[in-house]
Amino acid sequence: MAELAKRPAHIAAEVVEEKLPTPWKDAWISFYKNRLALVGLGIVVFFIMIAILAPILAPYSFKEQVLADRMLPPSGHHWFGTDDFGRDIFSRIVYGARISLWVGFFSVLGSVICGTILGIIAGYYGRWVDTIISRVFDVLLAFPSILLAIAVVAILGPSLQNALIAIAVINIPNFGRLVRSRVLSVKQEEYIMAARAVGMRDSRILFLHILPNSISPVIVQATLAIATSIIEAAALGFLGMGAQAPTPEWGKMLADSKNYITQAPWTLFFPGMAIMLTVLGFNLMGDGLRDVLDPKMKN
Repeated sequence: MAELAKRPAHIAAEVVEEKLPTPWKDAWISFYKNRLALVGLGIVVFFIMIAILAPILAPYSFKEQVLADRMLPPSGHHWFGTDDFGRDIFSRIVYGARISLWVGFFSVLGSVICGTILGIIAGYYGRWVDTIISRVFDVLLAFPSILLAIAVVAILGPSLQNALIAIAVINIPNFGRLVRSRVLSVKQEEYIMAARAVGMRDSRILFLHILPNSISPVIVQATLAIATSIIEAAALGFLGMGAQAPTPEWGKMLADSKNYITQAPWTLFFPGMAIMLTVLGFNLMGDGLRDVLDPKMKN
């Protein structure tokens, strides 16, 4: 501090500013110290790289059928063995990472956008607007998530895109209620009242002040929701209401192999492990983000 006192005022201020950690830098330092969170991040990055490099990593086409090679166990030619159509399971799992991550990311993205908008409107304006939106959330939450997803897919028709829409719909209430509760707290802050007093428009208050201060729990919930969405997509695929053949979706691969559990257990083991590891990675990373971004979890 004595050295700073000898420097010009503007230079000393710059030095102090450089030494003070920003909130996001402080959050990253805390996240970096969480070993389990780093393991989760490593797993997620691993599967993302597999999805990006699928054409390079896959030794065969995911839909190439060689009936002479049906039900081959894992070997040097087929690392994860082959399925009942002679297709290479490793290649199908590699390409399946693209589908599972695509469904997980974009279904949650749709849920976040819709849920955040509805939650902000309900929390900020209150009264009858809040009542209507909250009751819609309550109705959606009254149904078990997988049953609601099945109902949506049954109406729209079985396909991967419709499964994505169904998963997005069932997650909207979770984000909506989370954002609504945060907005109810933030809008009582003095800086929000000051913004209203100077005549700032509601749209500017919502998107410049309330939304940035409500986004942290949404990030945490989104990370955990991706894991849930991957499981739900696999469940719909297993029931025949998600991805259709020959799409290499992991849940569909499990459904196609369930009759060969004793004859060829590797046809179920490897897709199941892919689902388990991906979900584990997002859950560990989400728990780490919650510890960092949730003020209640900080010591």
